[in-house]
Amino acid sequence: MIKSPLVSIIVPCYNQGKFLNDALTSIYNQTYANWECIIVNDGSVDGSERIANKWVHKDDRFKYFFKENSGVSATRNFALDNAKGAYVQFLDADDVIDCRKLELSIDELGRISSEDKTIVFTNFEMFSDNPDITKAPYCRLDLGLFTYENLLYKWNDTFSIPIHCGFFEASLFNNIRFPENLTAQEDWLVWVKMFKLVVTPVFLDKPLALYRQNPQGRTKSRSIIEDQMLVFDAFKEILNEEEFYKLSRTLVERYFKIQRDYKTRFNTLKRSYPYQTGLMIKKVLKSIGMLKLARKIFPFFLRFKS
Repeated sequence: MIKSPLVSIIVPCYNQGKFLNDALTSIYNQTYANWECIIVNDGSVDGSERIANKWVHKDDRFKYFFKENSGVSATRNFALDNAKGAYVQFLDADDVIDCRKLELSIDELGRISSEDKTIVFTNFEMFSDNPDITKAPYCRLDLGLFTYENLLYKWNDTFSIPIHCGFFEASLFNNIRFPENLTAQEDWLVWVKMFKLVVTPVFLDKPLALYRQNPQGRTKSRSIIEDQMLVFDAFKEILNEEEFYKLSRTLVERYFKIQRDYKTRFNTLKRSYPYQTGLMIKKVLKSIGMLKLARKIFPFFLRFKS
């Protein structure tokens, strides 16, 4: 490995101009200097282009591209086609990375000797508005999770991996691309394809990736059921019969467990004191002819709920 390899940082952006400055600032502040940042505007209609061009004029390591809207997978693939680095770091426009992420990832690669393709993973934390104010992650990553079986059968159950936790050898993407018919769950399929190869995972247990809790994010603002079905169909093309059967059984069991847990919680709620009190009040209001009036004025009182 050469001493200071070029790292290509890929930033897809679609109408995330209000977050983009934070993401690009975290790249500009990297302690490792030999990088290029490929910003791909996926047909945004907000101020993303203006913000991206500000950084391009500030530092020529930032490269800006515009393309017609075609989704995050096609946007990442477009960036991969234009990347020149020996390593790849993904960063969605609403997330940020710690200033040491590239440096520590490169250092870790220098400590290992493996003929396999290598991915350096880091842990992550979450934030809402200010990247300097973080909270615990929705799952805690550890080295034991990064296996083909865990990625295939435990994804979205015990863990998932934000894409910017990874630091990849660029050659991994010679034959792997993000599925362009998916707008969610696309990274799951890519992780599984990678670990179906011979991959050496390396883990840095430091929160060097910061994941924004964005209520307008693509997985929060729309149903992903269709994408989940599409990714299920895609797995049929890459798994053998035994693996696909086990995945199908795992997902069905997970669904029934969710339904059972929901039913248990609902039955517990129905037996609770507040629920029983509400039923009693409803019966009293109905008996005195006040139920319809109560239904009209109740939303008014809800406005004062803290």
